[in-house]
Amino acid sequence: MKYTKSAAQTATGPTSAFTGAVYVDGLRNPDGQSAVGCAHMRFTPGARTAWHHHPKGQTLYVTDGIGLVATWAGGVQEIRAGHVVYIEPGEEHWHGATADRFMAHVAMQEADDSGQAVTWLNHVTDVEYTAAQGARS
Repeated sequence: MKYTKSAAQTATGPTSAFTGAVYVDGLRNPDGQSAVGCAHMRFTPGARTAWHHHPKGQTLYVTDGIGLVATWAGGVQEIRAGHVVYIEPGEEHWHGATADRFMAHVAMQEADDSGQAVTWLNHVTDVEYTAAQGARS
């Protein structure tokens, strides 16, 4: 067993990968023992990730609030506390809070053999975000 005390400070999500205020508590980075990385992320209303994909997929466990997850293929899902979402390897997607609610989730993903866990793409436009608000199921 490996036990690690929390020592990291809460970080703000970089503007290169997020729109709006996002707060990140890193839980685990991939290392020589495991390729799994995870973070607890808190999104303020309207905050969201940019489009991105993961070489080995991603699992989201929603801990609080109401949010959205959307795929490039057009699927939009409303997510709430207790929901678990698995995003397929290479599937372009984004996730974040709804316009009027906070949302928090634990994001878990595995790095590939080169250490890559995520590829960031373009920001979600306000038009795409507004359309997702209306299309959520």
